[in-house]
Amino acid sequence: MTKDQLVTKMAKDAGISKRAAGDALKTFFGSVTTALKKGQKVSFVGFGTFSTSKRKARTGRNPQTGEALKIPAARVPKFKAGKSLRDAVKK
Repeated sequence: MTKDQLVTKMAKDAGISKRAAGDALKTFFGSVTTALKKGQKVSFVGFGTFSTSKRKARTGRNPQTGEALKIPAARVPKFKAGKSLRDAVKK
């Protein structure tokens, strides 16, 4: 499902305009991003939890040349699915 398809479905299901649904989705994404930047967790009971984790620096390889390169340490987003979501996908 693409972002546009999601906006269309949200608008139809909620009985609102696509613009209002798009604004709501943009606000949701922005709020989650802002919280993660601050190092906070964003949790939706039954759906899942967005958080960040630290990835250590490591050595990688350029796949075209085979040359070794340093990959710096980074803070990366992660998502852990909640029980309800996991159970719904299993079926």
